[in-house]
Amino acid sequence: MTTSAALEQLIRPLGSAVVAFSGGVDSSLVAALAARTLGERAIAVTAVSPALATGELDGARGVADAVGIAHRTITTAELAREGYRRNDEYRCYHCKTELYERLLALAQREGYAAVLSGANADDVGDWRPGLRAAAEHGVRHPLLEAGVGKEEVRALARELGVPSAEKPASPCLASRLPYGTRVTPTALAQVDRAEHALKTLGFRAFRVRHFGELGRVELADDELERALADPGSVVAAVLSAGYREVVIDERPFRSGSLNHPSRRIDLIARRA
Repeated sequence: MTTSAALEQLIRPLGSAVVAFSGGVDSSLVAALAARTLGERAIAVTAVSPALATGELDGARGVADAVGIAHRTITTAELAREGYRRNDEYRCYHCKTELYERLLALAQREGYAAVLSGANADDVGDWRPGLRAAAEHGVRHPLLEAGVGKEEVRALARELGVPSAEKPASPCLASRLPYGTRVTPTALAQVDRAEHALKTLGFRAFRVRHFGELGRVELADDELERALADPGSVVAAVLSAGYREVVIDERPFRSGSLNHPSRRIDLIARRA
């Protein structure tokens, strides 16, 4: 297993760095390592836009405070990019291009030597066009460079006392829209309302996939049985966000499921 000391050796020679910081476990681990090795010459920056889910910014602030890294926010305008709004399989490329352009400008303006991301070794086995945007902007990926996968990331985060060590992945809200569905502030806000309603019911790992008037709910294996035993509360929560139909997928949630159209949909409730 890669040690935190080995990762610190990758970061220390940089001298200073801006960390692209969502507050998820991957970027939180990189932020913690940067704080340990670079001290005041490291800063964590969170991008704020309509694609950021409710509560994520507060969570990121809390993690940054806990790991001892300075934290800042920037506003990104990915929705101004037609390639992003079009929402084809390269959506993440356009999103990350917007992010890295702004982070690189900040780094150059304020004298930081590098921009770091939380990409890990498992990401290379998935469809990640954002990595192309990172390469075009010279972004460094300490976890990926060291061959550290998700399981190791969580183990190292626990070892360093990172508060988000067990936090479920929470990619941007646009990932809930199937390819070809245009990304709009209205659609993002609707997904956000639906997912926030499910969080208030105590669910932790899930997605509400957006299909126009239909919201498809995917829940983690350990929470799915509870939802199917009492689907009414789940359905009501999602309907409250403005959907007219709700589906609870009887198969457990898996990241990137919109790339797998064969997944079965089994339980449908319609608004009267």
